[in-house]
Amino acid sequence: MPSGIWKTSWKSGPAARGTGPGSSVVVSITEYSTHRPWGTPAVAFEGMRLRRSRPRTPGAVALRLWRDPGPRPDRSGSVTVRTDEASLMRFVARPDHLRIVRAFRGRGTMRSALRETALGAPRAGFPQAAGPALAPLRADAERIPTGGVPWN
Repeated sequence: MPSGIWKTSWKSGPAARGTGPGSSVVVSITEYSTHRPWGTPAVAFEGMRLRRSRPRTPGAVALRLWRDPGPRPDRSGSVTVRTDEASLMRFVARPDHLRIVRAFRGRGTMRSALRETALGAPRAGFPQAAGPALAPLRADAERIPTGGVPWN
């Protein structure tokens, strides 16, 4: 992502160790835009809380949160890599996730993109914690929130 977008480091999930070159994964990119800029910190706080539960989320390979600080600081989201769409749906249906969705319903708009892909060969410079085979996904998945690649 360009330097204008703030992002967390990649955080590994329990499926990161068993995922390598040639593995099929699902990449979900989400964006939540609050109607009012002062709502964005609360959304970011809840995202960080969910991120802390990542180490015990089955099917989770890696996660990165992002936030656009301006000129209208109201956009934030995630790039998440999962072993399959079923594990993503299990996460979406979790009580803690549903609580957050309900709490912010009507306070903004959400959009997402889903990509199925196979992991490529490792590249230098990608965080080991997320698994070096995820490096080829990084550029494509992170260009979507910046408008560099279409959402659909």
